[in-house]
Amino acid sequence: MPTPDFVLELRRFVGTRPLPLVGVTAVVEHEGMLLLGRRSDNGALTPVTGIVDPGEEPADAAVREAAEEAGVVIVAERLASVHQIPRVTYENGDQSDYLDLTFRCRWISGDPFPADGEMTDVAWYPADPLPAEIGPEMRRRITAALAPDAEARFEGGR
Repeated sequence: MPTPDFVLELRRFVGTRPLPLVGVTAVVEHEGMLLLGRRSDNGALTPVTGIVDPGEEPADAAVREAAEEAGVVIVAERLASVHQIPRVTYENGDQSDYLDLTFRCRWISGDPFPADGEMTDVAWYPADPLPAEIGPEMRRRITAALAPDAEARFEGGR
């Protein structure tokens, strides 16, 4: 996965120490199907994900990432979940703490394809049942986005 330029610039100052970043997950639904792709770095089947650029609205980041990664036009309909992902340590030693904002999104147009190389395959999958190979963290995000209630889910603060 290509690292955004702003993260590379920050890494020049912080080295491998934990870097707090905001990420988005775009759970794109269309007629009972979900847009999922196979990540090129680890082969996992996931919704579209990405990092919010400095000054960018998170919902706009979800829309941008769907266009960049899957070649589709979407609209973010609602914030579904806010969740601090456990610290990620990459092979090079870089550490990141991602605050994930998951959005329920609606497909507008475009036939999905692996547009920028971050995914090796992108396609529509049935939402019910979810493919068994989806990991527990992504399953949690998808479930939150597909829940019929309109309130965002979050942890803590109680």
